[in-house]
Parts: sequence; C-alpha cells; structure tokens
Amino acid sequence: MAFSTLPFKSNYAVSSKIEPFYKGGKVQISQDEQYIFCTCGPRVNVLQVDSGKIIHSIEQDDQEDITSFCLSPDDQMLVTASRALLLKQWDWKQENCNRSWKAIHNVPVASMTFDCTSTLLATGGCDGTIKLWDVLKQYCTHNLKGSSGVVHLVEFHPDISRLQLFSSSMHCGIRIWDLRTSKCVCVLENHYSAVTSLAFSPDGQTLVSSGRDKICTVWDLKEKKVKRTVPVYEAVEGVVILPEKSHYSQMGVKSNDLYFVTAGSKGVLRVWESSSARCVFTQTLPDAPALSTDVGDLNPRCLVHCLPMLLSDRLVTVTAEHNILIYQLPSVTVQQQFVGYNDDILDTKFLGKDDTHIVVATNSSQLKVFELATNSCQILYGHTDTILSIDVFRKGSMFASCAKDQSIRLWSMDPESGHVHCVAQGSGHSNAVGSIACSRMKNILLVSGSQDCTVKVWDVPEALYDAGCEPAVMKARHTEKAHDKDVNSVAISPNDKLMVSGSQDRTAKLWSLPDISLLGVFRGHSRGVWCVQFSPVDQVVATASADGSIKLWGIHDFSCLKTFEGHDASVLKIIFVSRGTQVVSAGSDGLVKLWTIKTNECVKTFDGHQDKVWALHGSGRDDMMVTGSADSTITIWKDVTEVELEEEQAKQEDQVLKQQELSNLLHEKKYVKALGIAISLDQPHTVLKVIKEIRQQDSGVTQLEKTLLKLRQDQKESVLRYCLVWNTNSRSCLDAQAVLQVLLTHVSPEEILQYQGARTHLEALIPYTERHMQRIGRLLQSSMFLDYIWQKMRITGGIESLSLDDDEMDTRDQDIFIIDKQPIRMGHGQTNERREAEEEDEDASDNSVVEHIGEDESVTACKSANVGNKNEGQKEGEESSEDSEDDDDIMEMSTFPPKSAVPAHCITASIR
Repeated sequence: MAFSTLPFKSNYAVSSKIEPFYKGGKVQISQDEQYIFCTCGPRVNVLQVDSGKIIHSIEQDDQEDITSFCLSPDDQMLVTASRALLLKQWDWKQENCNRSWKAIHNVPVASMTFDCTSTLLATGGCDGTIKLWDVLKQYCTHNLKGSSGVVHLVEFHPDISRLQLFSSSMHCGIRIWDLRTSKCVCVLENHYSAVTSLAFSPDGQTLVSSGRDKICTVWDLKEKKVKRTVPVYEAVEGVVILPEKSHYSQMGVKSNDLYFVTAGSKGVLRVWESSSARCVFTQTLPDAPALSTDVGDLNPRCLVHCLPMLLSDRLVTVTAEHNILIYQLPSVTVQQQFVGYNDDILDTKFLGKDDTHIVVATNSSQLKVFELATNSCQILYGHTDTILSIDVFRKGSMFASCAKDQSIRLWSMDPESGHVHCVAQGSGHSNAVGSIACSRMKNILLVSGSQDCTVKVWDVPEALYDAGCEPAVMKARHTEKAHDKDVNSVAISPNDKLMVSGSQDRTAKLWSLPDISLLGVFRGHSRGVWCVQFSPVDQVVATASADGSIKLWGIHDFSCLKTFEGHDASVLKIIFVSRGTQVVSAGSDGLVKLWTIKTNECVKTFDGHQDKVWALHGSGRDDMMVTGSADSTITIWKDVTEVELEEEQAKQEDQVLKQQELSNLLHEKKYVKALGIAISLDQPHTVLKVIKEIRQQDSGVTQLEKTLLKLRQDQKESVLRYCLVWNTNSRSCLDAQAVLQVLLTHVSPEEILQYQGARTHLEALIPYTERHMQRIGRLLQSSMFLDYIWQKMRITGGIESLSLDDDEMDTRDQDIFIIDKQPIRMGHGQTNERREAEEEDEDASDNSVVEHIGEDESVTACKSANVGNKNEGQKEGEESSEDSEDDDDIMEMSTFPPKSAVPAHCITASIR
C-alpha cells in the first residue's frame, strides 16, 4: 500500500470544484438540448447537461454585469447585453467576441430574443423602446416606441411570414407589432400584473400568457380575443404548452385539446386543460415540508422559470434558490438537479462506500447531496432552519445533521440508487444545535452539542424505516451541562468510549461514554475552541482555536504536547491524515495548511478559497479531502505526493538519458539535434556548452548559423531568453552576441516580435550590449594608439643619435635595433640624458653586439624578448584603479590582439 512507502503527505492538488454558476436571471437551453446557458454576474456560463460541468464561461472584459443574453436558434451565436450599454456577439464555443456595438438604448437592455431564422435580434430596454437588429448585415432595422416602463418580455411569432413581434412591459398588456409597418397593431389586455411568460401553440393560432395576477390567459391570435381565462391561484412565472402526444396520459392528458404546464410560487408543476380551465395534474413533492398558503410567495422552492426540452420529453424548472431541475416526462420525476448557488458552505462530508458523494450544509434549511461524477444534486428537506453541522458514520451510508431549529436528524442513503431519505429525528435542546458526532465502531449512538451549553447522547433506533415512512423518533439518553458558553464542537473516540467537547469558553473537556462523566479539562487556549478531534491511532486530542493555534493534548495527564502556529486568524477545522502523523487545518484566513506532527513543520499551504473555510473532511481512503468556504465554493483535493515523487524520479532519469544522448550527438557533430535536446532540458548552461562547441569548429560561424536557423520557433524563443542571461557575463557575452547576430540578421523583425516575451528580452539586452560596445571602443582606441607609437618609434643604435640636442629630432631612417639582455631599471628622479648615458656605458662595458636586421625581423625579435612581469614598475601593494571592467578589457584585448601591439619595455626607443 501507499502508506508503507509514503508515510507523509507533501502536496494536494485540486481535483474538481463546485462553484456558483447561476445567481439569477435568464436561463436558456440550446436547441440540441446538450447545454444550459445562465448568467452569473459579468459571465454567461455554459453548463453541459450530461456531465454537469461548466465547459465555457463567456466573461465581459469590463466586468460589467450582464443584464440579458440570447442564443440563436441555430446554436451558433450568443449575444449579450451589459450595464455598459454594449451588445456583444460571441462565438461561444471558442469564447471569442466577434464584434460589439452600442445598444442605442439610453438605459440597460432588459430582454432580447432571436427570430427562428437567426437573422433578426430584438432587444427590449428599460427605457420602454424595442430595437430590432439585422445581425448579419449589422445594422438596426426598427425602433419601436410606445411601451411604458421596462420592456421585460419580447417574443417573435414562430411563423416568420407573419413578421410579428410580441412584447410586454409594466403596462400589463401584450403588444403585437407589425414589423412591416413598425406599428403596434393590437394590445392584448386581460392581465392585471406583469406578464411573465408567453407560449405559442404548434399551429401558431393560439397564445397562452401567464402573470403574477394568478391567472393564465388563452388567446385566439386570429381574432385577437380571449378564449379562456384560467385561474391558477398562484403567481405563475412560466408556462409551457405540451405537444400533442397520447402518452402524456399519466399527466392527465386524455384528449386532443390544448394542455399547458404552469410553474409558480407554490413550487410544483401543474397541468391545465385550456378548454375547461381544469387542473388535470399536480406534482407531488416527496420529503417536502407542508406549504402554508399565507407565505406561499416566500417559499424557497418557488419556481421562476419553466423551459421545454421537446426532443427528449423533458422539462426544466429553475427555483428561487437558483437550483435547476430537469424532469422526465410524463412521469415528472427528477432526472438531474444542479445547484447554481450554494451561499455559505458551513459543513461538508464524504458520503457513500467509495466516497462517491458529498453531503453539504449551506446557509439554508436544505441539505445538498452531490454526486461527484456528474455534479448532479439531491436536495433534502426536513429541517426548518439553517443546518450547522454534519457527521457521517464509519460505513458512510448514514449521516446525521443538526440545525438552528434545535433538532437533529438521521439520514440513510440507498447504496444502489443513491437516494437519501430521513430515517429518524430528535429534539430536546433549548437552543441551536451547533455540532454533532457519530459513533465510530457501530451505528449505535450520536452526541450533540448546543448553544444551550449542554451535550446530549442519543441512541440510534434499531429499526429504521425505508423511504416514504415517517422518521423514527430519537430520545436523548443523557444530558449534561458541559460548558459555560456555546458548545462549538464534539467528537467521539475511535473505540466509542470517550467524547471530547470544545466550547466558546476557551476550554475543551474529556468525557466518558455513554454516561457523560467528566474526566478532565484541557486549558491553554486564549480564545474559543472551534474544533476538537481524536487521533485515529494515538491517545491524543487535537484542538483548534480562534487564537490561531492548534494544540495536541495527551489524554492521560491533559498536558499540551505540541502547538502549531501559522494561521493569521481563527482555525475553524482540523482533521488527522497519514495515519495520525499529520494534521490538516482550515482557517478563517481562507488557507488550508498541512502539518507534520513530529517536526512541528507546516509542509504546505493551500490557497484555494477567498473567504472563511468552515468545512473540512478527509476521505475514507485518506487520498482525498474536501473543503467548503463562505465564498460558496466546494473544492475536492487529491493527494499527489506519490505522483510527484514518481514524476520527479522519471524526470531525473530522463535528464540522465538526455545528457548521455547529448554527449553522443556532440561527438558525432550533430549540432541541430544536440541543441534541441539541450533546450528541452531547459538548462541554459548546457545550451551554452553546445554553442561554444559549435563556435570552436573551423567553420564555426557558418555552422552556428545553419544550426540556429533549423530550430523551431519555440526553441528560438528559448535561445533568445538564454541570451539575456549569457549577455550579462563577460565570459559568455561573445556567444550571446554571436547568437543574436544570427537571429537579427536572418529572422525578420515581425517574426521576432511574435516570440513570447521578445520585446522584454530585447529591451533587457540593450544595456549590456552598449557596455560591451564601449569596451570594444576603448580597446580599439588603445590599439590604434599603440599602432601610432610603433609607427613613430626609433630604436637607439648609433653614437650620432646621442649627440643630438634635446630640441632636435633625427628624421633619418634607421634599422638598427639593440636587444636588451637585462631589463631596464629606472631610478627615481633620473633625467632622460642620465639614463641614456648609463645605458651607453653599460653597453660598452659588456661589449654588446649590434645586429643589423630588417624591420619585419625586428618585430619578431621584440615579441620573443622577455617582457617581464606585467606588474613590474608598480609599487608593492599598489592596486589598479579599475577592477572588474579592466579585467574585461584585458579579456577583450586577448581576444582581439592588435597587430603591432608591442610591450614598451622590450625595446629602447626614442621618438623622433
């Protein structure tokens, strides 16, 4: 197993996320019924129905909220309108904006729709005007005025030959516009509040409208009159006409009459017969609390949209809590359910035998069970107030929850279908129940901690009923006043014999089970204790506090064994991982930290959330963990320690093989492949080694040019990036300049500027290149000065040269050289005449031989003469005035030696 070879974890990676993707507004389904489009602030998110994943996110550059959008019937174009009064046309599959133009409306666009040909786009503004756009020819075709207030609904008649547009505004009427004349030909008036939805019959002769005035109206479009007014006794937000199919008999469809489905404030779907105005079918909601008609409009299950999926006989509804439900017809059973917005995540746990699900408590009275494979969600109803905590039994198919409604509930999941239902409930606390813990060995008891400062032990009923039956009633076996303030956390030991509680009173206490007798108190935190946990292997308790620290306590003497400090704010959750040798903590600073207990070291910090991390739980196999935050994001983390080690080992082995292959290629003089391998290693020093090897060849310049020009563009980008480093070093600047010469000579500027970061690299090369040019300039000046001195040089040879006056210069050509046998030492304060006389006497006494040689031979002789030490003549301890720059100049001089550079002390000369 992995534990035997990998005792400590070192890293987690994000495996998946469940993020908010819908925060209200319009929802649309593509014609192929594979995608759902919905708004979330400045984005339009594209949800794939089958996988439940967000595959595209169309986001405004200016971060302005999108007020309306529409997908063309051919599923090719997406047009959005933002608060910046801009319309944008998108290629949504590539997430590219093809064009944008001003909406001309004075205020934001509230609604928009395409005609059936995907040619005309109608936009309804908050200024009471409607504008029609030809999206192919890109101009405005109509400007329809006359509506009062916000135009919140626009629809084209399905028969394009009629060229009619239907709209509704705050006037409560339905206007019919003739697009040939740009005039309103009729106003359909029957509603007394805003019209929320329009549905056309298949033949286009009948229109059904719904409103918040709790009626639906059936219109005869030929006569433009009311055929039937249907009282539905709820505010209706959506209406869908059922196709004429006989197999809808389960929904009460028994004739060829027109039937339509309504969705509204009561949160249920109902089918109505238009001719008799009868409700022939009402959806039943299992496990749903009873709805009071007095507060029906406040029902969180209120439906705000209803959309048909005719190809697959499905129906889509959207609730006021931003949940998207897909029903299969005609059975009207929930096929899929997606949660668009979770609000604050207060707790989350893995669920199922193989951790296939997670159960989530959000800032609401409903529990959400997500299937990780598809992100499909079950919403569980039962509590009447915010759920605060969840805990799972060891086998993973049962879990318990507690809430502000002072109750606890026990839930069971069917392992085959995955359906979850409530099997037991209990009440008895006098205040909100903030924490709950399940027994670890057997499903026999629960422990709850409450804001009433008490802890209770509950017996799990032996007989648990199936779905559809009333939940069993649980009663508390023992109750104990445990703390002086709120009980924030409780936990049960692995052997079910001990229980620990943490409180806002800054203490944690150890209790025996099941009689709840106090064994000891853990004191040491300076603020309230948010979480307590037992070690799975050691007799140790871990506590996390609002003082930002984590402490480990021994349960024998209640002493503090370890303290971990690293969070900048309250530590809200902790769990043990790696068989109890490591701890993972989550804090209100939005960070998750991995600690090694033995070394007191924070191994890794994970920054995956933007707000308080309230929820943290590890999987049964210890290879994953889940976190939930107040930023409405649930993150699934996967342990990648072993994978990273394997990748690192494979990378090292690959580098060794590449190094061997590189040596072979250099030996075989296959420079193109060698340079490619060196670049793939991403080692600038290795690439420089190859460049030097190429330049050392007889035809190094030509070979370097051929090699560099055969590289791919990405490889040239890497070489240019490496030149930036080489150019800063005097030892490698010549190689960098050689590479730059090839690139700048043979590659066009346009192509170079296409390289990643090319502009930045070239700008960084300029300062050092200018410095190198200045050095070369100084070197050339010095060499030219030496050339000039050499051309004007006169070697002392005859006696007549000594008889010349100081002010006279001998202009005769002489080719007499005297090669000094000993270096000339010049005394301090001696004049030139004195030195010349001493030289002459010394030469005479030594009987020096005068040799007559030609000019070219004299140069060779001087070069072979002993020049002595380069520092000779300097005082002992004297330092040069230039340090690094002079060294670089010496390097340059040795590289580019002047042809006639001769050391001055090799010869005795006089300047004529």
